[in-house]
Amino acid sequence: MQSKAKINIKQALNEREGFQIWWRLLRPHTLTASFVPVFVGTMLAYIDGSIHVFVFLAMLFASILIQSATNMFNEYYDFARGLDTEDSVGIGGTIVRDGIKPKTVLNLAIAFFGIALLLGIYICLMSSWWIAVIGLIGMLFGYLYTGGPIPIAYTPFGEVFSGFFMGTVIIGVSYFIQTDTLTAEVIWISIPIAIFIGTILLSNNIRDLDGDKENGRKTIAILIGRRNAIRFLGLLFIIAFSLTFFFIIVGILPLWSIITILASIKTVDVINKFKGKTQPIEMMPAMAATGKANTIYGFLLGISLLISKFI
Repeated sequence: MQSKAKINIKQALNEREGFQIWWRLLRPHTLTASFVPVFVGTMLAYIDGSIHVFVFLAMLFASILIQSATNMFNEYYDFARGLDTEDSVGIGGTIVRDGIKPKTVLNLAIAFFGIALLLGIYICLMSSWWIAVIGLIGMLFGYLYTGGPIPIAYTPFGEVFSGFFMGTVIIGVSYFIQTDTLTAEVIWISIPIAIFIGTILLSNNIRDLDGDKENGRKTIAILIGRRNAIRFLGLLFIIAFSLTFFFIIVGILPLWSIITILASIKTVDVINKFKGKTQPIEMMPAMAATGKANTIYGFLLGISLLISKFI
């Protein structure tokens, strides 16, 4: 029989049975960090030439699989270390609330890595085997994010690593596999995306601050406190938009990229949803809004690049 706490948290989070159990395990609100960079990197390649659709799809699915597997490793190792409970929010809850065996979650993560590896081989055959090296390093850090003796997620560097690998690296790889080259402009353009991806983790850490602190983590949110972390989150949004406008002015981005300013509406919503909140369940809408802000910004940026190709 389910405990009262388990029932209450499932009701509060509107968690459903069946397929929803496995969908939650993927933590879909974080998957924007995998498909946005691939989209942007591919659009950058398109305006500089053309794109190979099947290579794009392979990169897209490989990126999503690696992100999903990373989330599963997070679910497994946080449970193994006793950090997740029935009352934990921001997790899939597949183990602690739905009763799925931890080994099943771990094996599924490994299987996702395996499929991503096969897709990576195809991408290498179509471009360069150097991509295999980058891909293996990316998967290694995906595992070390919550696995290994000193998980990256437990340190102040989680936002930096997630932003760099999921933002800059994926955009660079997505561009390279289409063009067989890499330009400084691509790296510069990747920075705002990397910042937005970092804000997803920062929002997560703001929400989980109290629980993470009790469990000995040393995230940025813990080190500077919740109020300052929210201010820092707002500053990161400002920096991302400021860089975008600067890149437009100097000609790195097309004028059409000004439409990304529309994403600022959602970033303001993020900050407002965090203000005055102290309970993790209260901050879930802010966390979800951060992922949406990344999606809106990345989608608009990619669309602006596509428009500039024809106009």
